[in-house]
Amino acid sequence: MNPAQHTAAVAAEAAGFVATVKAADLSAPVPTCPGWTLADLTRHVGSVHRWFTELLRRGVQQPPTSRDVDLRLPEEPAGLPDWLAVSAAEAAEVFAVTDLDAPMWAWGVDQHARFWVRRMLFETLVHRADAELALGISPHIDRALAVDGIDEFLTNLPFAASFAPLTAGLRAPDRTVRFSCTDGDGHRDGDGDWLIGLRPDGFALITDEAGSRTADASVRGTAEDLLLLLYGRLDRGSDAFDLLGDQELLTHWFTHSAF
Repeated sequence: MNPAQHTAAVAAEAAGFVATVKAADLSAPVPTCPGWTLADLTRHVGSVHRWFTELLRRGVQQPPTSRDVDLRLPEEPAGLPDWLAVSAAEAAEVFAVTDLDAPMWAWGVDQHARFWVRRMLFETLVHRADAELALGISPHIDRALAVDGIDEFLTNLPFAASFAPLTAGLRAPDRTVRFSCTDGDGHRDGDGDWLIGLRPDGFALITDEAGSRTADASVRGTAEDLLLLLYGRLDRGSDAFDLLGDQELLTHWFTHSAF
């Protein structure tokens, strides 16, 4: 997916989130975000939109020293869905006037403004799924979107230790873990197959000849299910997944990869 597709998808995911929670009881718990209600979840997503939008508006070139931003929260929780819709609309306005290929500080690999649009997209998508799961709705994620989300997650995870400290423990003596999609062509580079190398000093995606290498452990499932699994929204013990190879290595991965 490209930045233009990401910007359109942010708007679509935000609209889907708003539609999901608009008529819901916002005091309902969100099991996939322990301790949160739908109101908390909505407030979080809107806050992320406003914070990332402010970063894009400023085009920051260094890590920000403050996360303060005028959230303009509604007085009553019932106003949160509409507030989120406004937050998404303001983000779209900033996207439209921002050179998304411009250099910009980001905590992940891609040091360009487009990083924040893509990050906002999957923050919104995963939490849209959280809202649906809380209401007993089975989330649907388009395959192309899910593949892009898996790639975004695995590409940036090695740089997430500042807010996901357990990832610093994702080390092993030259071991590999593969995630493969069972829907579509899961064997073309960048379209459904990812190989992660764990080393004594860290971990990263392997791109050179990744498809021809045998992994020490593998997880196979649909793109939609793999994305939700990586974000901890599905249990790897589900029938949705085939777990192959070194099970202790997979336990090590999932214990330390919480985002």
